[in-house]
Amino acid sequence: MELLHLQFFDKPLRLEGSTSGEQKLFWNEQLVSQQQASDGSQRQFSHTFQLQPDVTTDSVLSAVGAISVTLEIDLTWQPFRLIYCLTRDDVIEAQGERTERDIERQQVSQPIVAERKWSTLGLMSLGFKLFKSAKLIKVAFAGASLAAYSWLFSLQFALALLACLVFHEYGHIRAMKYFGMKTKGIYLIPFLGGLALSDEKINTRWQDVVISIMGPFFGLIMSIACLVVYWVTGNIFFAGLAAFNSLLNLFNLLPVLPLDGGHILKSISFSMNTKVGLIACLAGAGLGVWVSYSFGLALLGFLLLIGSIEILLEWRMRHQSHLLPLNRYAQTVSLVWYVATVAAFVSIIWHLAGTGDAMLGLPLQILSS
Repeated sequence: MELLHLQFFDKPLRLEGSTSGEQKLFWNEQLVSQQQASDGSQRQFSHTFQLQPDVTTDSVLSAVGAISVTLEIDLTWQPFRLIYCLTRDDVIEAQGERTERDIERQQVSQPIVAERKWSTLGLMSLGFKLFKSAKLIKVAFAGASLAAYSWLFSLQFALALLACLVFHEYGHIRAMKYFGMKTKGIYLIPFLGGLALSDEKINTRWQDVVISIMGPFFGLIMSIACLVVYWVTGNIFFAGLAAFNSLLNLFNLLPVLPLDGGHILKSISFSMNTKVGLIACLAGAGLGVWVSYSFGLALLGFLLLIGSIEILLEWRMRHQSHLLPLNRYAQTVSLVWYVATVAAFVSIIWHLAGTGDAMLGLPLQILSS
């Protein structure tokens, strides 16, 4: 993960690091210093390197001669806070502070593409890019999804299902835009659901949590809206839409990758640096399994158990991630948000199943299977 990016002698000075303690310092994309923390609690780091003049490549540096550069770092991971001081021959060049907000907002540097002369191959490549950037593919996928679901169910239900998928994926898109990420839009994949794509990668586990949970959260808003319309109009179609939309989003919250729930719980558990945190996470998952089986939600409990085991097997690799971990407050907020959203969907399914209508009771039967 990129911790710091500065300009030094008109060239980039970049510090990369991970929660495992490893740090690498690059100047002009060349490695000039590397450190590995002997103790995970180490906070103070000092990177020192020499820059030699090269008259053929750097007229500015050659004018001042060889210099000694030192970058002093005071780093705290939870909550993230980085205080830095860059000196040149004991003279301060730059100093400041970075927080998690700065990490979230930093942009991934884009490679410079050299200009190319026009050619037949170049024109064909440009035409293919224009084809990909157009909305033709999205429309084709949406049409195929509509045809597939209409064939399986009915045209009315297919349109309602696509609306649920689009609203869910729009939640992901809104979260991406909140973090300043460029998006490619929503793609509807027949029999697989939907997909929200971005041009950029995330930098923190908080971004992963928010982007992942906003899809089901928007789905919850839609289910509640349909439920209200059903109470006002008595039209059972909206009740069915609320029930099946809740079931669709509830499955997306299962702690199984690459589902949204898998990303959320993985970000929470992988941000816990102690065995106590892991035990607490597993205890919570165990409680969820017990509650699921106690209420007769056998399928939900089984998938929750499988997802917890998957997360446990990958927990040892948490320090190798480039993502900034969640602090204690963010861990609590993420867990409460996740549990509350799951409970809301289960409540809607349970409430509608109590009406006695066979169709409205189908989602609960699926969870009880």
